[in-house]
Amino acid sequence: MPRCIRILKKDGEELRSRLVNSGLLDIRHKIRVDGEYLEIPVLCNSFEGYETEELEAEELEVRSMDYKVFLDFPDWLNEELPRSYDLIGDVALIKIADVLIPYKEKIGDAMIEATPCIRVVMLDSGVKGEFRVRKLERISGTGTSETVHKEFGVRIAVDPSLVYFNPRLASERARIALAVKKGETVIDMFAGVAPFPIVISKLAHAKVIYAIDLNPEVERFTNLSIEMNHIKNIVPITGDAREVVKQLPKADRIIMNLPQSSDEFLDSAMESAKTGAVIHMHKVLERADLEDFLLGIEKRMSSLGYKMHIARTWELKSYSLSMSVYVFDIVKD
Repeated sequence: MPRCIRILKKDGEELRSRLVNSGLLDIRHKIRVDGEYLEIPVLCNSFEGYETEELEAEELEVRSMDYKVFLDFPDWLNEELPRSYDLIGDVALIKIADVLIPYKEKIGDAMIEATPCIRVVMLDSGVKGEFRVRKLERISGTGTSETVHKEFGVRIAVDPSLVYFNPRLASERARIALAVKKGETVIDMFAGVAPFPIVISKLAHAKVIYAIDLNPEVERFTNLSIEMNHIKNIVPITGDAREVVKQLPKADRIIMNLPQSSDEFLDSAMESAKTGAVIHMHKVLERADLEDFLLGIEKRMSSLGYKMHIARTWELKSYSLSMSVYVFDIVKD
């Protein structure tokens, strides 16, 4: 749940404006009305003397319902049109059913007509390969898929056809950033273009953040973002995380956003973590297997001589009909 400021309606708009100007309004969640009060999602633990608390708030996503009005499709085909898409900077990524492939250019044109901030529409065939990059095909607009994505007051250079980036993890990036304490050493083992480190650098006061990724394309984009955001405390490193972490200082916090296989690297993270450090591990699981998975990793770490406990388990998002992406906040004891 996001942190929110609860305030009387009459004072809400003025506060919201100040939060926007400070880059601390959580734009990924809706402001909730509760009687005479507003509950405004924020990216801080306090603001101008206002305390915050964890409250329920509906998560926002880019909805593309209005582009349908620019399409003259029969009802049966209209029902196949996607309800949402990903927007990375000025690049829209859309997945469509096979029956819509002959109409892909018309769909892309309609999206640009409905949303002028979109420069190019890419047909997204999914994440592929070791580097988790997307297979993209331009169906409307101009230029390539290279862009600058804006999030929580930072600018992130990215090309989803070359490097991994998931815009739907914005709230998770903010959650982790707000948990970082002053002076922490942070390691992101599978950083992609370093959105977690960049948001942490903006919202927290870490001593240093090491951004590791195996993809050689990543470092160029990370350095561009470091320059655009005037960041001093991120160190991008290209290489195998299991080997790189052996050369780094022990960490207060480790991020493991590699949902398909992150648990295979947990022993390396434990070895690289200080006692009391928190490891944020993402993992795709069958929902029915969750309990067995939790018991399994505790048993495996114990057999390797590591003491740990799982402080928090969070279902981040649905992955399929039977699977979800979970986040485990693991504390090294």
